[in-house]
Amino acid sequence: MFKSRRTGLVRRLWRSRAGGDGGVSCCGLSEPPGGSPELRSAASTVLKRLKEPALCALLEAVESRGAAAGACVLVTRAGPPPHLLLCRLFRWPELQHPGQLKALSGCQGTGGADGSGVCGNPYHYSRLCGPESPPPPYSRLSPKFEQKPLDLSDSYTEMDASSSLCITAGDVSVDTSLSLDSSKQGHWCSVAYWEHRTRVGRLYAVCQPSVSIFYDLPQGSGFCLGQLNLENRSEAASRTRGKIGLGIVLSKEPDGVWAYNRSDHPIFVNSPTLDSPTCRSLVVRKVMPGYSLKVFDYKKSCILQHLSTPPEYADGPYDPNSIRISFAKGWGPCYSRQMITSCPCWLEVLLGR
Repeated sequence: MFKSRRTGLVRRLWRSRAGGDGGVSCCGLSEPPGGSPELRSAASTVLKRLKEPALCALLEAVESRGAAAGACVLVTRAGPPPHLLLCRLFRWPELQHPGQLKALSGCQGTGGADGSGVCGNPYHYSRLCGPESPPPPYSRLSPKFEQKPLDLSDSYTEMDASSSLCITAGDVSVDTSLSLDSSKQGHWCSVAYWEHRTRVGRLYAVCQPSVSIFYDLPQGSGFCLGQLNLENRSEAASRTRGKIGLGIVLSKEPDGVWAYNRSDHPIFVNSPTLDSPTCRSLVVRKVMPGYSLKVFDYKKSCILQHLSTPPEYADGPYDPNSIRISFAKGWGPCYSRQMITSCPCWLEVLLGR
């Protein structure tokens, strides 16, 4: 009975991956119809090493597509990196190297007294952002624009992008003060949600190392944007809110603040540390679904603190400790929207000094 139940769990895993019934391998476990023989063989070997509780945790994560990320699935290291194999199998078939992956905040990563185990839950990982994709056809950039070489810091430059908040005093009636002493208040950041030029709801204080910001999340807790009501909400905002889905995860880590895109649509990020501290323009980065980006760098921030004047592009209140994130819609010279206040749904993350 135990073997039959275990085999049933593995069959469900293959079906979740393949979107239908799989075949049967020489070791008696179902396999997906696609993929190279080497990947099928290596993946079967990894799954054979998992005990039933680990298979249940893996199945929960895979069937929910990360909505229920589940527990860590520790796998002993033997042969090819097991977490790379499972990430290729269930999320990114084109993945080539474990260096392209980042363990999410809260994942154990390695386990065992000698570090011989590694978490194989594919939804405990994200991919690191690489170069940007070309701008859309309506971009104001030259048609001769060429994609830059692979560089994790690569991004488009904004010449006309607005600075933090991008709003004059007459635009809103809410308190937009950024002078937060978070250490005294017990939280490391506060999050404001905006629709165009209107802030919706109160500031959300974040005390835990990571926070989920979402429209609809079957399991877990965090900042639920779906519960925020607004009279006379624009049609564009209503459509964009429907794309937020599982949203994002913000995490405070030793080297800075990271954003993980859990949704099915891209997010667009701007912060003062996304480019060289001597740069005279802000940048906006596009983060695709399943990817992570370090959206705020502590070391670069320390350099920014010593700048005597705000950057020349500032056309409103400037705070070197803030991050702006737009859901589904980009802004700046690469897009039809020049200001973030033209974006239907966006966040302002106010970091403690």
